[in-house]
Amino acid sequence: MKTMMSQILSALGCGAIFGFGLSLSGMLDPARVQGFLDVFGAWDPSLMFVLGGAVVVAFAGMVWVRKMTKPVLADTFNMPTKTRIDMPLVLGSAIFGIGWGLGGFCPGPAIAAMPMGYGVVAVFIVAMVVGMLAHDRLKAGKV
Repeated sequence: MKTMMSQILSALGCGAIFGFGLSLSGMLDPARVQGFLDVFGAWDPSLMFVLGGAVVVAFAGMVWVRKMTKPVLADTFNMPTKTRIDMPLVLGSAIFGIGWGLGGFCPGPAIAAMPMGYGVVAVFIVAMVVGMLAHDRLKAGKV
């Protein structure tokens, strides 16, 4: 029970830090994301620096994890085993990218932006949940 509570508190803490970083960097504003994608218009390169910082932190974290013999709050690591690039991965990435470009949000920033009261956030989250449910039903063969 203590480990489960530690895992929950750790996840909440990491989520809060992530949300704070998104807010601090301005990435909760969909116009900022769409400005980055507008390379032939009013291009805004700030997202590139945010993504670069995220890659550096993730890389350092993975170097640290690879040196550990076991995780701090679990019995084993849950690392991905699939290494092949297949059509579902390519299609899913394309759908994600198109949705990100059109909406200016991806799931993390959308959830972090909910308290800001943007009407478009609610529409995005509803569409995201509908898409996730549709995917699960299609994958389970219930459609």
